[in-house]
Amino acid sequence: MTQTSENVTWLTQEAYNQLRSELDYLSGPARTEIAKKIEAAREEGDLRENGGYHAAKEEQGKQELRVRQLTQLLEHAKVGEAPADNGVVEPGMVVTIAFDGDEDDTLSFLMASREYASADIETYSPQSPLGSGVNGKKVGEDAQYELPNGKTATVKILAAKPYSG
Repeated sequence: MTQTSENVTWLTQEAYNQLRSELDYLSGPARTEIAKKIEAAREEGDLRENGGYHAAKEEQGKQELRVRQLTQLLEHAKVGEAPADNGVVEPGMVVTIAFDGDEDDTLSFLMASREYASADIETYSPQSPLGSGVNGKKVGEDAQYELPNGKTATVKILAAKPYSG
């Protein structure tokens, strides 16, 4: 679970351990594997026409970017508990909203850092327009946020429960 405030990202112990494990793998065994792929491709000859070499170098670049992202995230991480189940929208909560007060047109999402996004539930960052609009609101309250076209949308908070994974 993540909750971002300024440059601090709050993580549950489980999320911290998961991200730490990914970082350890990428900066250890994965680096060795990609270096071997690059060396093997380099030995094939002309690098200008060597697709395997260029693909391995691109993979290495993506991997190193992820290492930098994880390093920065974990350097500023604070490990803590999940948010309280008090009906107040905050990072780490699964929020259900109704668009324009229409309780048939609803959306449930996890409000958390994109680092915690999963295929199980849609994730909105607290810094996103919707996330910042609903952050701090209570169940039953209305919230407004700006749409990409510059118009303002109103949603009603129907539920806010701590994410349980």
